[in-house]
Amino acid sequence: MINVIASIQIKEGRLSEFIEIFKSNIPRVLEEKGCIEYVPTIDVHADLPPQQLNPNGVTIIEKWDRLEDLKAHLSSSHMLSYRKKTEHLVDNMSVKVLEQV
Repeated sequence: MINVIASIQIKEGRLSEFIEIFKSNIPRVLEEKGCIEYVPTIDVHADLPPQQLNPNGVTIIEKWDRLEDLKAHLSSSHMLSYRKKTEHLVDNMSVKVLEQV
């Protein structure tokens, strides 16, 4: 199984717009071959040091059967469309692709 943690920094004041577009794409992603989980999350204040809150950050948690499924996901037509719809809302992004040891 492949785990993905995508950290997306959203432009100030645009978080709700981004989340709305992202959520509208979830059903198509969940139908993809190999998709186990695909969830957007935001920071919640837990009062646990050394927690650092990011009010404009969205963390996407994904699980895929195989790396090949993840790669196919990235080039799917609905993901290309999603990226076009959100590119003006995103400041930057980083991705971790992980495998359990």
